[in-house]
Amino acid sequence: MNEKLLHAARTIAPALAANAALTESEARPAPDSVAAVRDAGLFALTVPRRDGGHEADLRTLVEVLAELGRACPSTAWVTGLSASGKALMLRMATERARAALVADPHAVVCASGVPRGSGGSSVPGGLRVSGRWAMASGSELAAWAMVMVPLTGAAPPVVRPVLLPVAELAIERTWQAAGLAGTSSHTLVADDVFVPEDFVSEPGARPSPVTVFTGGLAALAPMIGAVLGARDVVAEAVAGGRAPYATTYARVADSPLGRYWFTEAVQRADSALRRTVDVAGALDALPAEAAVPVAERIRWRVELAAAARECREAMEFLLDLHGASGFARDNPLQRFWRDVAVGTRHPYFTPYILAEDYGRVTFDVQPTVSLTL
Repeated sequence: MNEKLLHAARTIAPALAANAALTESEARPAPDSVAAVRDAGLFALTVPRRDGGHEADLRTLVEVLAELGRACPSTAWVTGLSASGKALMLRMATERARAALVADPHAVVCASGVPRGSGGSSVPGGLRVSGRWAMASGSELAAWAMVMVPLTGAAPPVVRPVLLPVAELAIERTWQAAGLAGTSSHTLVADDVFVPEDFVSEPGARPSPVTVFTGGLAALAPMIGAVLGARDVVAEAVAGGRAPYATTYARVADSPLGRYWFTEAVQRADSALRRTVDVAGALDALPAEAAVPVAERIRWRVELAAAARECREAMEFLLDLHGASGFARDNPLQRFWRDVAVGTRHPYFTPYILAEDYGRVTFDVQPTVSLTL
C-alpha cells in the first residue's frame, strides 16, 4: 500500500469535488481536475518505476481511485481506466510501441473494444485502419488509444489490438448518459489511418488474468468512492437540522430506525470496499506471470459483482434517508446516485453471467461462457 499516493489523492479531492458539476456538464473532466490529477502523479499509477511511474500495487490502485471517486466519480473513472489501459497496453505492446507509450508516463490513454463498422487491411509495413469505436472513456484527454480491429477478409475472423495516436483520429461526442456523464466516453473515428506493424499486437497476444482484473478493479473502485461521497452528504444531513417530514423528531438522527438505516448503508459500503481490497490483495500476492485456476478467477469475479450490488443497495438506503431533495440538480447526492447506477452495470460485473459461470465451474460443466475470465 503506497500511503504517499493515497495522501496525494486525498489532497486533490476537494478540487475534483469543486469541479464535479462542470465535469458533468462538459461531458469530460474539468481542466483543473485533469491538471490536479496529473500534478499529483496519479496518471502514472501503473507505469513501471523504470519508466517514471509508480508501479502501484492493486490495493493502492483501489484505495486511490475510491478517494478520487468520493469527490468526482467521472474523473476517478477516467483516471482508473487510463491506469488499467496502460497496464494492458504495456503488456501487449511491442518494444517500439512500449517506448512510445512511456515517453510521457503521465499521459492519458483510452481504449475501446466496441468496433462499429471498423476494419483493417494489411499493407506493406502494417495496416490501414478505418471505422468507429464507441465508449472510449477519456477520449478527449488521451494521447493514445487501443482499439480492437477486425481484419478485412480474414478467414477465420481475426481481431487485432492496435495502438493509435489519438491525434490521428477524430472524436465524435456521442456519450450522453444518465450517469458518469463526465467521462468523455465518446466515439473514436479512423479514416484510412496507417498503423505500423510495431503498433499492432501479435496474433494470439492475450492479457494475463491479473491485467484483466486490473480493469475490473479500476472500474469498481470509483463507484465505491461515489457511495462514500454520498454517505458524506447524507451523514451531514442526518446529523444536522433535517427532520423526517411530519414527525415529532427534530432531526433524522433522533430516530432509532433512521440511525439503523444509515448503518445499513455504511455496512454495505464497507463490505463493498473490503471485498474489493481483498481481491486486489490476493492478486498482489500472486507471483509474476502466475497461472490462476478458473475456479479462483470466477470466485473473485463474483466477489466484485457482489461489491457492485452492495454499492447500489447502500445508495438506496442513503436516498431514503435524505429524501426527495437529494434529487435536486444542485445536490451532489443525485449525481453520485446516477454514477453508481451506471458504473456498477459495467459488463465486467454482469451478475447473471457470472452466476452461470460459477455454477458451471462448481459442477464442472465446461466451458465457461464468459470470454474475459
